[in-house]
Amino acid sequence: MVGYMNREAVRKTLESGRVCFWSRSRQEYWIKGETSGHTQTVRTVTFDCDGDALLIKVEQKGGACHTGYRSCFFREVSPDGNSTHIVGDKVFDPDAVY
Repeated sequence: MVGYMNREAVRKTLESGRVCFWSRSRQEYWIKGETSGHTQTVRTVTFDCDGDALLIKVEQKGGACHTGYRSCFFREVSPDGNSTHIVGDKVFDPDAVY
C-alpha cells in the first residue's frame, strides 16, 4: 500500500515497530490495523537515493487494502492499456470488518 508519513509518523513507526501514517484528510495519526486488526509489523525500513521516499517492508496480518485484498495493488493494466484485470485474491470481507 502507499501512505503518507510525516516526520512524527516515521518516529512513531520506528519506536513502536507498527506502521503509523498521517491522515491529511482527517489531520490525525493512524496505526495500520487499529480498526481492522490487519496490522503491519515493521521488518525493514529503507529509503531512496533522494531521501524523499521510504520503503517499509512489513509482516502483514490480514489484508493491507480496505477493499479486502492483501495488497492495494491488485489490478493490472493490459499491455495495450485498454483494460484492467484483478491479479489478487480477497483475503477478507470489508463489510464484516468496517
